[in-house]
Amino acid sequence: MPRPKPDDRSDNVEKLQEMVQHTIENMEKAEETMQFASPEERKKIAEKNRRREEAIAAMRAEIKDEAAAREHGYQ
Repeated sequence: MPRPKPDDRSDNVEKLQEMVQHTIENMEKAEETMQFASPEERKKIAEKNRRREEAIAAMRAEIKDEAAAREHGYQ
């Protein structure tokens, strides 16, 4: 039976930062498409972007936690 890989958190901050950037880019693209969308589609896009904002806030909090854990040796 294969052994599980050890938990490697060394690049979590960078991965989370990339996820935040990708989410921001998706929000910007969605905002651009809103000008051509129907009122119903605009509402859906706005709701999705609100959820994206919440996700970004959560990712930024996790970035802070991971950075602190990295600084203190992941104890």
